[in-house]
Amino acid sequence: MKLREKIVETDLKYIREILESTEFFYDFEIATAVELGEETLAKGKASGYQFVFLEDEDLKPYAFGIYGEIACTKNRYDLYWLGVLQSKRGKGTGSILLKACEDAIAKQGGKIVYIETSARDQYLPTREFYIKRGYFIEAILKDFYDDGDGKVIYSKRV
Repeated sequence: MKLREKIVETDLKYIREILESTEFFYDFEIATAVELGEETLAKGKASGYQFVFLEDEDLKPYAFGIYGEIACTKNRYDLYWLGVLQSKRGKGTGSILLKACEDAIAKQGGKIVYIETSARDQYLPTREFYIKRGYFIEAILKDFYDDGDGKVIYSKRV
């Protein structure tokens, strides 16, 4: 496993591949993650997005995280995405990736990380994952994404 904090052009296809493999995300969500990569490639840090990748021995990404400082706050960050290739799930990859993102945020002076995810039943393991890693629920917005699909917002001091 190798950790990399810089996005390169070839990562765009891996972002798509990783998210498609999970069968959790809608096509428009996957397209949005790829667009964040394109924007970061075009604008660099000015895009407001930063990436962390985990790569195998052939330097092929199998997991990624996207985070950024929240505008109009002091030292608060959003963790926008954590994506782990389906074949790597359940093996500690997500924990390593989350910790790498938290460490990168803390190095930049970040104090609190916010994460939001769906309240659908499919996301129960995701929500339990965050709670087991020290995040707590700040709010639940009912019917946020769609009728019957709320948003759960978590936070953690880093």
